[in-house]
Amino acid sequence: MSKPPPKPAKPGQVKVFRAMFTFDPRTPDELYFEEGDILYISDTSDSNWWKGTCRGRNGLIPSNYVAEQAESIDNPMHEAAKRGNLSWLRECLENKVGINGLDKAGNTALYWGCHGGHKDVVEILLGQSNVELNQQNKLGDTALHAAAWKGYSDIVEMLLNKNARMDIKNNEKKLALEMATNAQCASLIKRKQGGSESFRPEDGSFTQSLISHVHTAMLMSTLTMKTLTDCHLWSGLSHGVWGLQCVGHK
Repeated sequence: MSKPPPKPAKPGQVKVFRAMFTFDPRTPDELYFEEGDILYISDTSDSNWWKGTCRGRNGLIPSNYVAEQAESIDNPMHEAAKRGNLSWLRECLENKVGINGLDKAGNTALYWGCHGGHKDVVEILLGQSNVELNQQNKLGDTALHAAAWKGYSDIVEMLLNKNARMDIKNNEKKLALEMATNAQCASLIKRKQGGSESFRPEDGSFTQSLISHVHTAMLMSTLTMKTLTDCHLWSGLSHGVWGLQCVGHK
């Protein structure tokens, strides 16, 4: 039983396949490719011949070949990012594979790059003007959540330099800061927030610090009032100076 034909690509959407057999073209317009090659199909408007790219070469591919003798690759950008495969990632970008596509769990390629600690992959993705920094997956996690949780401080810093949002909570109501598994990741986020360890409203230390400051101020005020009560000012006219003459110390 033959496989059902693949769904036509939406306008502007690139479908990706892996060739299962070598195809020998009969005309100059047709695209030659070998078993295992990655095919990027960009135009399926013709029911018989689809436009595609393979190894940087453009040409026509018979649609029935793709339907019967090619394996569809879902989310190739995600796979490249997850594996840290830079050459495949660049190839996907060159062939205009969607950078912000979501897999079944709602993850972007950027999320997987951050989750895997693939700094070079993250750097390339962050260099794309249309990359979505703050996409949440089905668990509510963003790329920043992933990097903080996995403890990749260099990637956390890269995301923060691109102004990734720090106020997004996941489904467990946790911020990326609360997901951080090492002090360096947490410190980077706090520094970006403009705060410090002693001023964190979420853990109550801000309130304790404020109470301590108020208590100190009140104590100093009380001591000052007592001093002014026990002492009086007098003018040292003969020497042109001011002094304090304290009661009980004459």
